[in-house]
Amino acid sequence: MRQTRLAIAALVLAALLPAIPAIAATKTYQVTGPVLEVNDTMIAVQKGKDRWEIARDASTKVTGDLKVGSKVTIEYRMTATTVDAKPAAATTKKK
Repeated sequence: MRQTRLAIAALVLAALLPAIPAIAATKTYQVTGPVLEVNDTMIAVQKGKDRWEIARDASTKVTGDLKVGSKVTIEYRMTATTVDAKPAAATTKKK
């Protein structure tokens, strides 16, 4: 029975190993500033003169009292959702 559990654990680990570099390679960024607006899908933060809107969902972990005026530090990732590639423009050569 113990050998069966070890074999199953080894198989699960082997299946997950290829995904670890992709998860670790995703760079995180952060923005800090006062909250301008907050709702279920977005947090708006003032950074300098700019308004930053960061998307959020039910899986976003929030600690403390998140409300307008609170100073927050948000960690986020940038991930492409769609890519539309077009051929490069032809270059002209000068003589």
